[in-house]
Amino acid sequence: MSNDINSEAREIAEKVEAFVRDKIFPFEKDPRCEDHGPTDELVQEMRALAREAGVLTPHIREDGSHLTHLETALVLRKSGLSPLGPLAVNTFAPDEGNMYLLGKCASPEQKERFLKPLVEGVARSAFFMTEPASENGAGSDPMMMKTTAKPDGNHWVINGRKTFITGAKGAKVGIVMAKSDDGACMFLVDLPDPAIKIERVLDTIDSSMPGSHSVVQIDNLRVPADQMLGESGEGFKYAQVRLAPARLTHCMRWLGCCDRAQEIATDYACRRQAFGKPLVDHEGVGFMLAENQIDLKQSELMIDWCASVLDTGALGTTESSMAKVAVSEALFRIADKCVQVMGGTGLSQDTVVEQVFREVRAFRVYDGPTEVHKWSLAKKIKKSNPV
Repeated sequence: MSNDINSEAREIAEKVEAFVRDKIFPFEKDPRCEDHGPTDELVQEMRALAREAGVLTPHIREDGSHLTHLETALVLRKSGLSPLGPLAVNTFAPDEGNMYLLGKCASPEQKERFLKPLVEGVARSAFFMTEPASENGAGSDPMMMKTTAKPDGNHWVINGRKTFITGAKGAKVGIVMAKSDDGACMFLVDLPDPAIKIERVLDTIDSSMPGSHSVVQIDNLRVPADQMLGESGEGFKYAQVRLAPARLTHCMRWLGCCDRAQEIATDYACRRQAFGKPLVDHEGVGFMLAENQIDLKQSELMIDWCASVLDTGALGTTESSMAKVAVSEALFRIADKCVQVMGGTGLSQDTVVEQVFREVRAFRVYDGPTEVHKWSLAKKIKKSNPV
């Protein structure tokens, strides 16, 4: 499959890797990397450097066309060598998935107003779908959506409550999912809006996403009818357009982070002496690094296979579910072993390994927990094998 990646994509990936290693690694110790994610000041400073280096939004060409999913996999993996890399080059979630969705489904007017500033890296976005479990709202089961959309003249009025909305604080573009009498809908909104109130920013295990994850109250939000994405009732269809590739691009970025963690742990194990020899020469340590190499390669192959399926034009929900499960679980094993190899140093913030461990642990939950994807796959297995 690697033979299907053309020279253009390889050159882009090489430029992205060089940029992230040279310009972005030093920012990992910047005090503007806060508990609720890097500040927007830091994000824009890094993006200015990426713009100057010609690597901003590298997976989207100037004419608006995209690299293939397989080519994107290589570029995003290189951007992920630092948790800050995807932010710097504008390949991070939720913006990357939102750009993909708008590129596929938005009208020309919507693209000019909402997509263009995202591609240019001057604005961030948020995807408002998940709802509080305490209110039996939409979480892993979007069919439980409680947020409503009611027509009122040439507007829609939206009411509801959302949670774990990544990047809501500081976002300029919002995609809001709500339920009309026809079914699920998506609306494009300018942010901030007084009708969308951030109740609180959650304290979570991860810290790589600007604005972190918010609980949001939507109170009589009025949205012009021409800001609906597509038609009323088609929201779930559009959600699948976004979610299948987005699950995979998460895998791509975090694979890059685990490449980096493995580099650091390997260097540590080869330099650190214990009981008369380098740590790597102790089988208990060397075997962990060997197992990591196997998991890294298997993750790469799973991502490339799934990307190739998406490139055929298939929706790829089954394949992306399998990739999400296999890769997120493998990456957690890798990050865990890197921490273990490094002992106390791996638990400290002296290196980025500690953060990679936290971020990858969170990845096993967002965009669908492992168990939900397995359950979905089991249902499809049963359907294809009726008794």
